[in-house]
Amino acid sequence: MSLKNEAQSGYGTKKFYQEYVSGMSRDRISKELTADTDRLKLLYKEAVEDIERQQGQNLPGHVKFLRLFSDLTQRLNPTRRLAFGLGAVSFVAHYIVDIFGLSGIIFFSELLLPFSFASMFLLLLVELLEKSDVQKEIDLARDIQLSLLPNTSINKDNMEVYSFAHTAKEVGGDYLDVIDTDKGTYVVIADVSGKGLSAALYMVRMQALVNMIVRKEEPSPKDLFIQLNDYVKSNSRDKTFVTGCVAYFPNDKDEFTYVRAGHNIPIFYSRERDTTFNLNAEGFALGMTNSALLEKHLEVKKFHFKKGDSVLFYTDGLNEARNFRGEEYGEERIQSLMEIYGSLHAKTIVRKLQSSLEAFIGEEAPLDDITFTCIHKPE
Repeated sequence: MSLKNEAQSGYGTKKFYQEYVSGMSRDRISKELTADTDRLKLLYKEAVEDIERQQGQNLPGHVKFLRLFSDLTQRLNPTRRLAFGLGAVSFVAHYIVDIFGLSGIIFFSELLLPFSFASMFLLLLVELLEKSDVQKEIDLARDIQLSLLPNTSINKDNMEVYSFAHTAKEVGGDYLDVIDTDKGTYVVIADVSGKGLSAALYMVRMQALVNMIVRKEEPSPKDLFIQLNDYVKSNSRDKTFVTGCVAYFPNDKDEFTYVRAGHNIPIFYSRERDTTFNLNAEGFALGMTNSALLEKHLEVKKFHFKKGDSVLFYTDGLNEARNFRGEEYGEERIQSLMEIYGSLHAKTIVRKLQSSLEAFIGEEAPLDDITFTCIHKPE
């Protein structure tokens, strides 16, 4: 009989090697090298190219180096900047002393190189620890944001909803919500301008406000957007704008009311006609204009929603997703899939769309958040 040794193995060279090389796959290294290269290009653009464009002439080589060095060190706090400067100076001084034979005159010359490496190593270690702490905070923010998204699948007697959400970064600016009330169901989808943490924080604030207004007042879709526009425009210095759609599905009627604020046009599948329609409606993005003007131009539309019908809401991350040749996924593909699968359950439609998208983009990482939801009225 074979017995399994369940005692914990000691920590040796093999264990250290396994931990050190964990995650070092070819694809991941390639993507991270590309990301680091893009960061360096952005640093060079901000420090050199933008200045050259403003001045209309090329900067001398030593000026370019100094500007890059300055922009890089300005990202450090003063204490670390001092440590970095002393380490760099010690490194250069070591070779100057060696070249000019000054080691006999400068008694601490042998300490220059060890001091340089020690200061740089400690600086790197502190930066890595800080980055690790920041990453933990971002991971926590991601978990909180994901917990605020509606359930992937929501089923009612007269309606089923299935959703998909993928963030391009750790956190995203797409907003999706399904709010069920005694009289009906609100489906809200929105896209906050920008990406990353700032857009995610704005999205969370929007979600809290939407839920508060809906629970308290149960407004029409138009009234909801007017109140949200007041909030977005409340800070005159804030240049953020939000595109979005709101649809309200009453429990006792085979219809839904809908408004669109500069967002992607939803696609409606009619089982009766066995075809799709674009649910176009006029309206400015939230934050683009004052609420009085928005109220005049925000068009309210009402559509029949019969058994077998489906409607798809999505953000621009879906239609603008690109493959390795730079081709966009496009609205035509989305509409074609709705024409083929629109009569099926919401979960099936979303899964088909997800599979088609994954096959199209292949190994390419999405550049924008991708969010879409399908509402279907079962037969």
